[in-house]
Amino acid sequence: MLSPPPAIDSDSVRGVGSTSGGGRRGKPAAESARPARRRLSVDRRREELMAAALELFSRREAEDVSIDDVASAAGASRALVYHYFGGKQELYVAALRSAAAQLEARLQPHGGGRPLEELARGLTRYFDFVEEHAAGFEALLRGGPANRSGEIGEIVDGVRRRLFRLITRQMRVEEPGPALRVTLRSWIASVETAGLDWLEHRDIERRALERMLTEHMVALLGVAANRDPQAGQLLENLVHDHAR
Repeated sequence: MLSPPPAIDSDSVRGVGSTSGGGRRGKPAAESARPARRRLSVDRRREELMAAALELFSRREAEDVSIDDVASAAGASRALVYHYFGGKQELYVAALRSAAAQLEARLQPHGGGRPLEELARGLTRYFDFVEEHAAGFEALLRGGPANRSGEIGEIVDGVRRRLFRLITRQMRVEEPGPALRVTLRSWIASVETAGLDWLEHRDIERRALERMLTEHMVALLGVAANRDPQAGQLLENLVHDHAR
């Protein structure tokens, strides 16, 4: 594991390369190609480093991304990354927390509509995030088993739990029973998979996909209604409200 260099006290350190050693001779071509560094506020610099990390983590396994990779992509020094985050794991967690917070902010209901209408609007906001922050979305949901335990797993599971609560509130369900709980969680998993698939292929029109997922919710509730009165009552209420 890399040991962090001594802490620095400013973003104004400008001549630090991605490896230790003095002088400018023999500077690697990759380092020479870095974007020119700019003097930024602490918050802005952290945001840029996290954005660069999310982009890299969305395309490669976390263990295959180095601090040098992140520094190069952000036009920063390796020392600066350590200064703000302490190491790659801290950077990875911070970047995923940032993506999760942005997604959850998009999903907050505006209220005032019928449940299916609110669900459709929520899907639109969800796919707005998927489209505008593809790297963050992919980094949040992709990754092997090693990235699904501990703090990182809690971030992803936390997003799902809060999304589950948003949906139950929108559908005016106080306490979902087992069949309805499984149905709603299955739908959330389908939406996540649809988002990843759409980013990979983009061979279906986005609005059509959103409508399909709304209809998918109704279809899942129809299956659950055959076995669960609560799901049946919810489906009846949704269809009745939508028909008015």
